[in-house]
Amino acid sequence: MKYKYRKYEPDEFEGIDLQDLVSALSDLLLSSGFQNPWDPDDDSAQSMQALHDAILDALLNGGMLDPEAMQRLFGDPGEGDPSEAQERLEKLVQKLMEGLQQQGYITQAPQPGQLAQPGPGTGGAEQGDIRFEITDKSIDFLGYRALRDLLGSMGRGVTGRHDTRELATGIEAGGAPKPYEFGDTMNLDAASTLLNAVQRKMGTDPIFRGSDQKNRVCPHFSLDVDYEDLMVTQGEYQSTCATVLMLDCSHSMILYGEDRFTPAKRVAMALATLIRTQYPGDSLNVVLFHDSAEEIPIGHLARARVGPHYTNTREGLKLARRILERQRTDMRQIIMITDGKPSALTRPDGHIYRNAFGLDPYVVAQTFAEVAACRRAGIMINTFMLARDYDLVAFVRRVAQICRGKAYFTTPYTLGQYVLMDYMDRKTRTVH
Repeated sequence: MKYKYRKYEPDEFEGIDLQDLVSALSDLLLSSGFQNPWDPDDDSAQSMQALHDAILDALLNGGMLDPEAMQRLFGDPGEGDPSEAQERLEKLVQKLMEGLQQQGYITQAPQPGQLAQPGPGTGGAEQGDIRFEITDKSIDFLGYRALRDLLGSMGRGVTGRHDTRELATGIEAGGAPKPYEFGDTMNLDAASTLLNAVQRKMGTDPIFRGSDQKNRVCPHFSLDVDYEDLMVTQGEYQSTCATVLMLDCSHSMILYGEDRFTPAKRVAMALATLIRTQYPGDSLNVVLFHDSAEEIPIGHLARARVGPHYTNTREGLKLARRILERQRTDMRQIIMITDGKPSALTRPDGHIYRNAFGLDPYVVAQTFAEVAACRRAGIMINTFMLARDYDLVAFVRRVAQICRGKAYFTTPYTLGQYVLMDYMDRKTRTVH
């Protein structure tokens, strides 16, 4: 057998992790209509040209390239042909785009009547004419990364936190032992059970009676454990929880030059990943509320976009209540993420009443009535507010008082920590 050797030429693709690249492109992949909310069908953010530009920005400004890779691409400053460096960089971007498709993170979705092309620079259709779609693999991965990043920012890892509080096999002991009763989980306290058996034996066996026999040793001593000797430990009870996540996708979520909807989507995806991987007995439904309200599958969340809508909070609560009333679980709750005042209401005839100024007395009264209906149904509402207007703060606090829930006033940057910590803290309660 003959071997041929050649000089090793490092691949420009080396050192770039596609998963890290997907994380760096999350703002593009989770585009929420921030660029043009007035055209819900605008797909410019999902074009192959937009993907090309985003990868280029991640390479040059996002720290994706280490110094060695930069040296291979551009060479020494002032030396070499700039056009060759540009060509190598373009080739690298092209290769990364193809790698994302081959690994199943994105798929091409050309317009009807157009043929898909491998990528930019290959001729045929224009880059802006070819769109890409995010796959379920990317959605799952971004949800996992969002969960890891959010929990990591709390100073605890995913595994460590859940193994010690939520995921231990059986029931973690935390309270004083008590006599076993029919129906209790057989989580026996061995020390207390044996102590009871020994005390009963000493009280009934003649060999243990009398002070003169207390030091005598019985060579054939046996210990029988009876029903009344059984002691069980009391610990933390893990109940199931049904959650509806209400996301405001009205126009206010992208006003004032700040995209608040994309961070909210990240939190929702992280919460879905948390429930699916750590709390399989729980359920999560997602409701978008705007001029009206609609339930969407978790898998469609990453593709949801903001539009030129008002805020129909009452309709969102009404739909969430109907969903939770079908659930037979110990805990039922609504997590509402919003930044706007209620400004719309669905009338009994189906027409939508709108008031752009918000906090219309008629709209507010009907919204409070729906909050009270949630309370009567045993549903708790926790509101995560992304604004701090005085009137809005008063409204949110009133909602919390009616349903005995909580109101959190946070920012898009700390929203995830508040939501996940609130959810996990609610998962454990003590059985007395």
